[in-house]
Amino acid sequence: MAQPLTVPSMTAGADFVLRPWEMSDLPLVREAAKDEYIPLITTIPSPYSDGAAEAYVRRQWDRAASGTGYPFTIARTRDRRPVGSIGLRLTEAAEGRATLDYWMTVPGRGQGVAGAALRTVTTWALHELRIPRVQVLIEPWNTASVRTAESAGYLREGLLRGWREIGGRRRDMLIYARLNGDRPQGVLAPTDS
Repeated sequence: MAQPLTVPSMTAGADFVLRPWEMSDLPLVREAAKDEYIPLITTIPSPYSDGAAEAYVRRQWDRAASGTGYPFTIARTRDRRPVGSIGLRLTEAAEGRATLDYWMTVPGRGQGVAGAALRTVTTWALHELRIPRVQVLIEPWNTASVRTAESAGYLREGLLRGWREIGGRRRDMLIYARLNGDRPQGVLAPTDS
């Protein structure tokens, strides 16, 4: 069994913080349970119940306790309202890769929050945790998530056909990745003179 992990708190841009899950995040789980898509791709309980939501938060804690991942709540700094989630799964860490998953409820969408959270956790994973490769999997139709990944410097590597069951159907997934040695966007390689 892997060592227990301590989920840190980190800023994600000027207005948001990434922090460990708390039982006070049940309203976020309730809001996510009402979304048409989030319960299909996560273990968010739908229909919602307080007991199922509490179990969901405990599962986030268990990921850190078992050493299999770092689950974060994305919350606004001004009022601490949680608006989404991002998690770094370490189940393939022995092979030098980790996978990031993220979702946002309606109040957090369209503000660049997911991109800021993705850049923050990616940079931390690549440079602080020294994970050689971080990847994200996105359904091809999800153009907002594709833009988020690309804005965080992820490069599309290909299409994984029938990769995952979602809503009772096998679905294709695009795979995007960042490598530890990738240059930040906008940085030109040195030229030989």
